[in-house]
Amino acid sequence: MITLKSYAGGEWRSGKGKGRLLHHAVTGEEIATCGSEGLDFNGMLEWGRTKGGSRLRSMTFPERATLLKTMAATLNENLPEFHEIAASYGATRRDAMLDVEGGIAALGFYASLGGKTLPASTFLTDGEIARLSKPGNFVGRHIYVPLEGVAVQINAYNFPSWGMLEKLAPSLLAGMPSIVKPATPTAWLAFRMVEVLIASGVMPEGTLQLICGSIGDLLDHLTCQDVVSFTGSASTGRKIRSHPNIVKNAVRVNIETDSLNCIILGPDITAGSPGLAHFTEEVFKEMTIKAGQKCTAIRRLLVPKETEQAVIDDLKQRLGALRVGDPAVSGVGMGPLVDQAAVESARRGIEALSREAEIVFGDPNRTQFEGAGTERGFFMEPILLRSKDADRAESAHEIEVFGPVATLMAYRDVEQAIRLARRGGGSLVASVHSEDEDFIRRMTFGLAPYHGRLMMINAKAAPESTGHGVVMPHLVHGGPGRAGGGEELGGLRSVHHYMQRIALQGDPERLEKLCAPAAGE
Repeated sequence: MITLKSYAGGEWRSGKGKGRLLHHAVTGEEIATCGSEGLDFNGMLEWGRTKGGSRLRSMTFPERATLLKTMAATLNENLPEFHEIAASYGATRRDAMLDVEGGIAALGFYASLGGKTLPASTFLTDGEIARLSKPGNFVGRHIYVPLEGVAVQINAYNFPSWGMLEKLAPSLLAGMPSIVKPATPTAWLAFRMVEVLIASGVMPEGTLQLICGSIGDLLDHLTCQDVVSFTGSASTGRKIRSHPNIVKNAVRVNIETDSLNCIILGPDITAGSPGLAHFTEEVFKEMTIKAGQKCTAIRRLLVPKETEQAVIDDLKQRLGALRVGDPAVSGVGMGPLVDQAAVESARRGIEALSREAEIVFGDPNRTQFEGAGTERGFFMEPILLRSKDADRAESAHEIEVFGPVATLMAYRDVEQAIRLARRGGGSLVASVHSEDEDFIRRMTFGLAPYHGRLMMINAKAAPESTGHGVVMPHLVHGGPGRAGGGEELGGLRSVHHYMQRIALQGDPERLEKLCAPAAGE
């Protein structure tokens, strides 16, 4: 059993006390302890601001991009070890690739952005010069400069690698150091990746720190120059957003929370057609990849009444052929949930959903799975439910079961489908499968205000689609309402999140000199 230490103020430190025990998701055995009691959280912030921040702000965008590129290369040298650690929380090889290689790819994307498209400068100009007087001797222009604080990232357990790296990439490129706080159940992977980066000497002093365990009183010491980026439950997100010190200092907060994402089948897609097969294959993948433990996973299926049974029959066939168990066993397609608390939470959620829906596939209390020792692991097979009355359903639009669980609802017409989708209260992503351009247009503008991303799939796009639940760094990851109201990724826009946009006003010649590419070097 190992101890997961924190990296604070340039040193690896163990927390006081016993800490929290981490268990292997497949076998249930104890594998690590994790705790942060006794850390000087204010000291960590000051270390990052003074040591890391000043160093990063002195670097140009191409230099920061080179740092990201070197980080990616360093992590790529350790992929087998990272995959082995990922298996401890139930990841199949496919799951681990999404998390590990996916996170490293985000570093690569932002390295390319900074190296190829951003100037050899320490700040960014924004837009054209605005003439503010008739003679033209008084003008204005916006620029972006790095904030002089620390980017505090508080991550969810489902993507300990990707969740960390997709936040690190834009914040470092912007010129801000980071303090990473991984979710405890899967902190081992984030710990090891930070350990590798620190040991390699890649990271400039103070640019990367790690908290394994609770954040203690960290939020009490934030200033208007710091940023909090949170991924996790809506309830925790609300606590962060309403924290007295965050409110007092107007600390910049980006929140991405749970989401009742949906997929919609158009009435033009008939039983037995390739379009229906694309639809059910997408649902199958989103229910089973990472055992449904994804913020972008499909939770609600909206299908025309006429094809409801065909969709159920196809999904039952696909899910019935799935082998659930130890990912190390050949042929196993889905592993366990992260821990016993996740299993118990999923069962409570299924029980609540079952008051308004019937289970058409799966047994939430199944205990026998493939592989030695799995009887002590944290497994659940996929559960598909069918709503008894879509108009009267409440729980399916309010309760997200963070596991391999989805609820099917039949709709009568496009207006009802839009209404049902919007009842999720704001989601990260929705998918619409149809060849009907009028249906697609109505769905697009009916759903757009309530979603951060829409996928519109037809026969042409389906073979090349990256998938409903796959987040690409080129595009926004976030959504309104229940989804948190924040935005991550989306190219340059996410870099701006860690910078201050300021309007400069004055003599045009002076502004031109100030905003020259080499200014600030």
